[in-house]
Amino acid sequence: MNIETNSYPIHYETDAVLKDGSSILLRPIKREDTQLWLDFIGRLNPRTKYLHFQHMPYLGDEDAVRACSVDYNNTLALVAELMKDEHRAIVGIGRYYRLPDHRSAEVTFITEDAHQGKGIATRLLGWLANIARDKGIDMFETDVIAEENQLAFFRDYGFHIASSVESGVHHVIFPIAKTRRVIKKDEERESSSTIASLQYILSPRSVAVIGASRDPNSIGNVLFRCILQFGFSGTIYPVNPNADAVLGVKTHASVLDIPDKVELAIIAVPAPIVAKVSHDCGRKGVRALIVISDGFKEIGPEGMARERELREISLGHGMRVLGPNCMGVINTDPGISLNATFSPVYPPRGNVAFLSQSGAMGLAILEYARDLNMGISSFVSFGNRVDISPSDLLQYWEKDPATKVILLYIESFGSPEKFARIARRVSRKKPIVVVKSGTTQAGIRAAASHTGAIATSEAATDVLFRHAGIVRVNTMEELFEVAALLSNQPLPGGKRLVIVTNGGGPGIIAADAAEQNGLKLNPLSQATVERLGSAIKRKVSLNNPLDTTAGVSAGEFENILRILASDPENDAVLAIFVPPVVIDPKAIENALQRVASVFWRHRKPLLACFLGRRGLQARIGAAGRYVPCYAFPEEAVSALARAIEYAELKTKPKGAVPVILGTRPAKAREIVESVLRSRTQRPIWLSAQEIIGLLKCYGIRMVETITAKTAAEAVSAAKHIGFPVAVKLASTTIVHKTEVGGVILNVDSVEGVEKAFDNIERIVTRIGRKDEMEGVIIQQMVKEGIEAIVGMTYDPQFGPLIMFGLGGVYAELIKDTAIRLHPLTDLDAHEIMQSIKMARLFEGYRGFPTSDTKAIEDLLLRLSAMIEDMPQIADLDFNPVKVLPLGQGYWIADARIMLK
Repeated sequence: MNIETNSYPIHYETDAVLKDGSSILLRPIKREDTQLWLDFIGRLNPRTKYLHFQHMPYLGDEDAVRACSVDYNNTLALVAELMKDEHRAIVGIGRYYRLPDHRSAEVTFITEDAHQGKGIATRLLGWLANIARDKGIDMFETDVIAEENQLAFFRDYGFHIASSVESGVHHVIFPIAKTRRVIKKDEERESSSTIASLQYILSPRSVAVIGASRDPNSIGNVLFRCILQFGFSGTIYPVNPNADAVLGVKTHASVLDIPDKVELAIIAVPAPIVAKVSHDCGRKGVRALIVISDGFKEIGPEGMARERELREISLGHGMRVLGPNCMGVINTDPGISLNATFSPVYPPRGNVAFLSQSGAMGLAILEYARDLNMGISSFVSFGNRVDISPSDLLQYWEKDPATKVILLYIESFGSPEKFARIARRVSRKKPIVVVKSGTTQAGIRAAASHTGAIATSEAATDVLFRHAGIVRVNTMEELFEVAALLSNQPLPGGKRLVIVTNGGGPGIIAADAAEQNGLKLNPLSQATVERLGSAIKRKVSLNNPLDTTAGVSAGEFENILRILASDPENDAVLAIFVPPVVIDPKAIENALQRVASVFWRHRKPLLACFLGRRGLQARIGAAGRYVPCYAFPEEAVSALARAIEYAELKTKPKGAVPVILGTRPAKAREIVESVLRSRTQRPIWLSAQEIIGLLKCYGIRMVETITAKTAAEAVSAAKHIGFPVAVKLASTTIVHKTEVGGVILNVDSVEGVEKAFDNIERIVTRIGRKDEMEGVIIQQMVKEGIEAIVGMTYDPQFGPLIMFGLGGVYAELIKDTAIRLHPLTDLDAHEIMQSIKMARLFEGYRGFPTSDTKAIEDLLLRLSAMIEDMPQIADLDFNPVKVLPLGQGYWIADARIMLK
């Protein structure tokens, strides 16, 4: 539902997960809900009615019409909706009425008796508060009968409550600001509810396989066989109306015929009947569905309609859904032993959780993990993601004691804001490594400005991953190589690597890879050289890489590693072994086995490379502390570099979004709303004077600018500003003025201004756009300073993306830029400037004066504040921004702002 109010849309319909793990639909009340409202009131017991209305009224049709008539601004009611007796039913209502002071609102909540205690009112309160804040309301108040002590409900949400009592009634007032306490409580509720709901997916006590078949080549047969074969600890029910038994287990014609409770239903039937089967599951009281069936949005409009219907049915019955078009789940916990997939591969128990969007990739992943002897804690394939998303699984694995490392293969991740928020929290505790497909330029949209052309969704994905502390790799092979290290070894304390090898060639390859990955190969210290000299009885060069030559014995190899394990001058050791004829590789494995625990005592990672052999087959070390083995040196070095990246991301400060003082958002809103009301043409580009007015509201510096409609006005403006000046085409529809010849710089005389005006007028006439010329802009010339570009573009998936880089007319060609997600923290503003290749240019490179980078950081933060207050801004360019020497600030020489 999309309701236009206050000149911008609010998207209202959503779903929520409750305390008991069930889901529910939340939406705004509508005029046509009168009968649903009356039915809801009719189901309330007398005490609930009394506590809400504070008397026992008769409520009829007129009351229902009033209750369902809201303006979505000054009055708003949200309802929680489920299915009852085959029909939609309201089970909870939250409502606010704006009070005369306009900044506060009276709020009420009521939940049907049978559904109290699930957290429905809590969900309604949270959503109602979010909408109220957007509408300029910052305080809620309500009356609560004292004997019920409902104060705890508001206090437990995280709000600071103030109350007074009169005649047995508490009058409660509380600000609805999203404080840290409110955010923390929100996250705790979200996490506990999500985990409760996913227990029915990953740890069910009873499972029905709907579509279990006697045909050994069918998906239904393979699914049922896998659950049986790998020893599921719960009860399993095959459902098939056309068979008496499947694999020796008695079938039921329908899930409704199963006499006992069913927590999880796995659906593997033709897509056209999935809706009916799902509805039956809801009637049965099934808590969650895994829909293996394909034939949904991947086939087009017909499948998309089926998917919408599946979502509506599952929400109506409060069921969580994995899929459709997915492969299922595996949980290797010995207390569960669930292989609810059609994969015959059941990986060994381990500490790595794996999420794959693709079922086909899932099959390959499980086989590869088995071949590497890598243990898995749980595996999930989520397919089309009608409900359960990567964000949900991250929250589950965050609290899962069996999971140490989380691996993701995803094509999309739903809400980027939610994914990043949750992933950042989880990655502080457990590493998340991702392969994301869809990285080519083919999907990048056409853009209207420099910023839009440069700040692509792919670049935003990289920024999001770094912001969330996620390590991104390029291939599935690399994903497993990194996982083998992170799941078995301590995190490196720095970038200092020592390479030990019995062959010069592999040592050189490893050294090259180390330099390419930014690792440090420092020379061995004198103390270490002396200790190594006493351990090696042969004449070898004690360098880094340390080439022991092919004559090294297992004892020497072990002693070298022991010395390096305790050496404080390195952070990680890579042991490379080329199996020669004269020594048994098993002896080297045994040496590594003996020193593995020594490295763990010193919290230092040890990596091994037995040329041509990879994985954990040798199981060198102890469970959960194996030494990862790589086939080639560069694989080991790359994995170590990713582990270092994670260690740095994990400890990186979060930064804070600063409060910018002295801004005037009310005046800025007045400018924007006036433009939106007065113009019908789309897109809307602000005029020069509108831009100046908007930027002044946020203390953003633009060179003195005057718009002139005639040559005479242009001359007068130039005299006022002072020569030399820039003369530019004034047009809200011709965006890139340089490309049409609409920018003339360094004009230093009256005659020059007149000539520039005539030239620009002649150019737009020649290209047939004379009616789009609104005159010219006369600007002060700023000759000194480095040209930068600062901009914002709105990405439909990621929201506002803020960009900084080298500017001028070649900005798109050079593409030396960096982007960050809005809103910017103080750390983001500092880092974005350091992230471009030419960052040293601003530091006083080769005689240039040091630039005022602090002023640019301030500009970026002010821009972010403006975007936060003005969601109507869809695209923005400051190009060029003249970055002046230290202490002199900056000047914006040209600006474009587009509204949506």
